[in-house]
Amino acid sequence: MAKTSTTPQGLRAAIERSGYYPALVAEAVEAAVGGEPIRSFLVHQETTFDQNEVRRHVTVLVLTDNRFIVSHTDEQAADSTSPTPYATTSTESVKIGRISSIVVSRVVANPESYKPGTLPREVVLTIGWGAVSRIDLEPAACGDPNCEADHGYTGNSTADDLSLRVSEAGDGPETVREALAFAQSLSEATADTTR
Repeated sequence: MAKTSTTPQGLRAAIERSGYYPALVAEAVEAAVGGEPIRSFLVHQETTFDQNEVRRHVTVLVLTDNRFIVSHTDEQAADSTSPTPYATTSTESVKIGRISSIVVSRVVANPESYKPGTLPREVVLTIGWGAVSRIDLEPAACGDPNCEADHGYTGNSTADDLSLRVSEAGDGPETVREALAFAQSLSEATADTTR
């Protein structure tokens, strides 16, 4: 969803344009933001197919002077816990100084003829702040093919708190531009060492 303004009214308008339970989403996001000025935001609605059901999900990312706010809203079909369909909304506030990693992956068509400023076909924004980490382990080995010693384990730890994918085909070029602009704003905010 393209950003129109970094005011609370601009954020609310973007949430309303998404059309995804706007009153519920806006109330949760506005409560998390409080009275802080908004530096940048991104509203992204995603539709997924889960077996025979269509599920919608909206993610709202907000950058203030001091915090990075993430809101997720999912809809659920009636189940054993609720006889009617329902939605779950969560918000998380992260101090800017806690953000340890921002990865922006760009997918471009025909890279041999790429011209600076050309919009990527797809952008994946991955942000880590230490709330969720994934550890991939495997047995360690030495270079001796006849060695039978136990060398322990080796592996990687990856911060993977949020991963958001937008594409020109699925979300439109404006959403891709907005994702890149939000990533740049967040990168600039984390580079400020006075936070």
